[in-house]
Amino acid sequence: MPADRPRVLYVSDLAYPARGRRYCDEDIHLTSRLREDFDLALCHPRDAAALMDAFDAVVVRNSGPVLGYQDVYDDFRRRALAAGTRVYNPLTGKGDMAGKQYLLDLTAAGFPVIPTVDRAEDLPRLSGAGLYVVKPKLGADSIGLRIVPEAQAREAADGTVLVQPHIDFAYEVSFYFVDDAFQYALYAPHTDRRWQLEPYEPSAADLDFARRFVDWNGLAHGIQRVDACRAPDGTLLLVELEDLNPYLSLDAVHDARRDAFVAALKESLRRFLTGPAPTVA
Repeated sequence: MPADRPRVLYVSDLAYPARGRRYCDEDIHLTSRLREDFDLALCHPRDAAALMDAFDAVVVRNSGPVLGYQDVYDDFRRRALAAGTRVYNPLTGKGDMAGKQYLLDLTAAGFPVIPTVDRAEDLPRLSGAGLYVVKPKLGADSIGLRIVPEAQAREAADGTVLVQPHIDFAYEVSFYFVDDAFQYALYAPHTDRRWQLEPYEPSAADLDFARRFVDWNGLAHGIQRVDACRAPDGTLLLVELEDLNPYLSLDAVHDARRDAFVAALKESLRRFLTGPAPTVA
């Protein structure tokens, strides 16, 4: 049982050069608010494994793509699971936390996702798109993403990459959750400016869409961002389920909603710290 003021190790790469985003501003704000209720220290993801034993929980936030330090992240994950360390988000996520395989799995299961294949023989399932998006299975932050014609997509589809039809969508929209509770939604009305976000008021059908993926992921605690695009026929299709370190774009929401998010995060962390200890996966 943690003390009245639990000790939290907050993991962020403040210097990561995110395109169109300032990780450091978001984490400066969040850590200032979390310090109201928790004893908190901030560290780079490369230092988390060495420091985590001195804390009641590790909160992984804007730590950047793990591709840049994959061996360090794998070591952190192994050690945390072996020691039963409370890591938030818990290390059981089935979305981006585990790579991009879930897009193939959800496609096969009939979920409303951008259709995704990884083998040349499966390209006909993508309905003869003129252009294709090719990206690494372990990619993040658009690293390695290419838009190519069919011949190049067929050549690339060797099981190590994902191939999707290039969709002329109307806009992208993101739904933000703490645990299973919806917090807010933001969208990019200009398709060429992904991170110029504005508040979005979701319909009941929009929320049902987003909740379907949160329910599928099954995280009892944590922050999740469901990214979707509005297809030409008006339906929403999943682009990404970010359950490792989703950027929250808190600067794009008004003060009352930002305060409500922080309150929900604090309460989620308290429940996480006092609940059952994690088990080795």
